[in-house]
Amino acid sequence: MTDPVSTADQQQPASVTEPEASRRLLAAAIEAFGERGYHATTTREIAERAGMSPAGVYVHFQSKEDVLFRVMQLGHASAFAAVEEALAGDALPEIKVRRFVEAFTSWHARNHRAARVQQYELRALSRERYDEIRHVRGRFERLLREQLRDGIASGAFTITTVDPAALAILSLGIDVARWYRPGVDPAPDELGRGYADLVLRMLGNLEGATSLA
Repeated sequence: MTDPVSTADQQQPASVTEPEASRRLLAAAIEAFGERGYHATTTREIAERAGMSPAGVYVHFQSKEDVLFRVMQLGHASAFAAVEEALAGDALPEIKVRRFVEAFTSWHARNHRAARVQQYELRALSRERYDEIRHVRGRFERLLREQLRDGIASGAFTITTVDPAALAILSLGIDVARWYRPGVDPAPDELGRGYADLVLRMLGNLEGATSLA
């Protein structure tokens, strides 16, 4: 399980078992990577933002890439846990899709800075680590496709192909991290509900877009 570590304007997911110093370094890294990009950020800068000496980074991480990889691992695990929790229990496919979209969208709004790093700095990882994170990301696609197939089979959705719809839905949620501004844009939960309405209309479930909870 994961829990949020508060930063200045968002929440950064981190493991409850992560040492406090590591949590500070990860939060500082997300700020730095988000503002300057991975390649322009140094381990010294991460340490300074965390209020630690440069050598302190290497007590917890072997390299700057290790820091980025841990950010990726924790962030994706946190997002997937939020989606799994939202989908727990039996429900109609259209309700499951609504819950998926609400959870996925609101997570990317709440964790917009960490999510932005996850999207834009992914290719800074080594090939092996990149492939590992890509595998984790595939879990979201498989889960959503399952709900879409069930909805097509039940007649709840009018679409005939799953893959384009799944890509469009995931892209909508992911893109929130690019533009979201806390205190200016709609609150995460409100945004999630709005996106869920939009998605259900796109899938041809007009009744679900306005009446499902």
